[in-house]
Amino acid sequence: MFYYISKSNQAAFNQATEEYFLKNFDESFYMLYRNKAAIVIGKHQNALAEINLDKCEEEGIEIVRRLSGGGTVFHDEGNLNYCFISNGKKGELINFRKYSQPVIDVLQTLNVNAKFEGKSDLTIDGLKFSGNASHIYRNKVMQHGTMLFSSDLSRLNSLLKVNPLKFRDRGVRSIRSRVTNISDHLSTPLSIEELQNKIINHVQSQFPEVKPYELTEEDHQAIQKLMEEKYLKWEWNFGYSPKYKFERLISFPNGNILEVELDIEKGRIVRSEILGNCIKMGNISELENKLLNIPHHKESLLLELEQIDLNEYFLNLELNELIRAIF
Repeated sequence: MFYYISKSNQAAFNQATEEYFLKNFDESFYMLYRNKAAIVIGKHQNALAEINLDKCEEEGIEIVRRLSGGGTVFHDEGNLNYCFISNGKKGELINFRKYSQPVIDVLQTLNVNAKFEGKSDLTIDGLKFSGNASHIYRNKVMQHGTMLFSSDLSRLNSLLKVNPLKFRDRGVRSIRSRVTNISDHLSTPLSIEELQNKIINHVQSQFPEVKPYELTEEDHQAIQKLMEEKYLKWEWNFGYSPKYKFERLISFPNGNILEVELDIEKGRIVRSEILGNCIKMGNISELENKLLNIPHHKESLLLELEQIDLNEYFLNLELNELIRAIF
């Protein structure tokens, strides 16, 4: 068994590292890492329905889809993440309590009332500080989880705040829980690095055969390639979303009202309908057809719509206003 402490704070790189260890090694791994501000989406979620896209773009927040299911989580450098990869027997692979136990054990030695609750949550005095998710690959399981230590919880709430009325789909919805930081429950101050070291020491005591792992140049190149071909791609992070219906009614200061309805499959628009008091009714179906097969992605739609004279379809509607209505 190996333990690995990532030197990267990029969410896409660390997600690629998890997949690389899972699919290319027979040995078990225990990995710890911290990311700069990022949102990590569950495999079966509609990314746009989980995030405040405008806020994320404004703050340059990295958005990455992971291999496992479950809900959306916010990462920043006050959040310590762990990943346990282990071999096992089919039907006995998933065990959220087992793989999160080292975290509970360490916190209890610090007189923090950490508990395992529900299906996969870790709590302190009823408040959640860790969510866990798993992914099975052949005869192996990867379980990973968050550990809110000194995370910016107000930022978490603003980045994950979205209007649920805009989306109708069958994707997995995140269940928002009341959360807390570990640091708020410590009787003696402790740094996140010290907590990390205590967890590694505990894992070493539980698994005497565990040894550190350092990425080779070959490892690094393979992870970089996986990151660039998958975890940095719109097709994985957004296009992989389940099919959904997007609906929005928006009014503008000049009195214009626009209602947009889109059907999205594999991230692309397969049906569009645009209504409103600023539409030249005779031509709008032409514009609706031009939107078909374009990704539901701001840059892609801008590239297409910039080539179009919107005055043929609308009365006094600006391009940025149409884009706002489509998102």
